[in-house]
Amino acid sequence: MPKLTVVDRSGTERTIEVGDGLTVMEAIRDNGFDELLALCGGCCSCATCHVHVDPAFGDKLPAMSEDEDDLLESSDHRNETSRLSCQIEFTSDLDGLKVQIAPED
Repeated sequence: MPKLTVVDRSGTERTIEVGDGLTVMEAIRDNGFDELLALCGGCCSCATCHVHVDPAFGDKLPAMSEDEDDLLESSDHRNETSRLSCQIEFTSDLDGLKVQIAPED
């Protein structure tokens, strides 16, 4: 099963296995990372699932939608690797992906 490494806000790193058909947000939420609020449940309407993605995986991710870009604009912690984890469907191509939960706005 593909693996995802999640770094929480304190810097603690944990690797989890991700089942087919889940988004990165669902995998993080379902594995007990309470820092990732995901208030909208994955509808791309709140930006509370903001993560920073390992740059090595940038070209493997789906393109950012205009809605996602607009929501990330409101974050004080946006950087060049920022994504909303609800918009990243986890596939076997992303095995080994590492994300860090962004600081809370």
